[in-house]
Amino acid sequence: MPPVSAAALLLCPVCRNRLGFSGGAARTLVCPANHSFDAAKQGYFNFLVGKGTVFEADTADMVAARFDFLSAGHYRPLAGAVAEVAAPVLSGGTAQNPGTVLDAGTGTGHYLRALLDRMAVDRTPTAAVGLDISKFALRRAARLNPEAVNLVCDVWQPLPVADGAADVVTVVFAPRNAGEFARVLRPGGRLIVVTPRPGHLGEIAGRAGMLGIDPAKDERLAASLEGHFSSLSADNLDVPLLLAPDDVARLALMGPAGHHLDRGALASLAAALPPLTSVSARFRISVFEPRR
Repeated sequence: MPPVSAAALLLCPVCRNRLGFSGGAARTLVCPANHSFDAAKQGYFNFLVGKGTVFEADTADMVAARFDFLSAGHYRPLAGAVAEVAAPVLSGGTAQNPGTVLDAGTGTGHYLRALLDRMAVDRTPTAAVGLDISKFALRRAARLNPEAVNLVCDVWQPLPVADGAADVVTVVFAPRNAGEFARVLRPGGRLIVVTPRPGHLGEIAGRAGMLGIDPAKDERLAASLEGHFSSLSADNLDVPLLLAPDDVARLALMGPAGHHLDRGALASLAAALPPLTSVSARFRISVFEPRR
């Protein structure tokens, strides 16, 4: 499914008019008011306009660590599980009216890639938009998912997506703008949220300087969505990992703690680890329906 189909979901971040591609190369998005956005050479579009965000974007080395870790397949079971949850909601897509997914906080694009591959197995046309605040992440995502429209965008601002345009919104370890997610989802659409559970990466978290998991995380998730969404399901997924020292370092660096970790201390930790470290990844996949 070419990105032209996904462009039909988009709103201009300046004037909120509909956007579309100008010409046949799918390299310039333009609205009726002639606001235009050219693709970067890596294929993503920068939609950061107006007041700057207070959200700290992932750095180049954090993104590189995540890309290498996810490319090694360590979290592939999670990506597959998210795809299996989303697939039934997207199953009615046709060439004229494809199913639509918004991946908010798409990062390097690996989770969206798994979902698009899952829909390709079913031969179900699917239009996709990936959003992230980090241009370094979008450079990777645009290469991995060229059939999606990949946008540098602040999730805390009004999203550049039309009302009721998305069948599925996926949020994997990313911020949640409940009001905007509810607005862009169609009636009967699904919000799929992945969060870590207590004990996630517990074998290495303390030694690697990673942030702890709030025991009240589920309650905070429910509170953040209250008034906009109703809970439909919540399933746990445990993934046992055997990680080489370099992958332990990447795992620490790729998360929120990566903004503050001492790189020298992290290298020293990796050097002191055994050839393989057993680590437990513990996830919760929660599904919500917008309230109308």
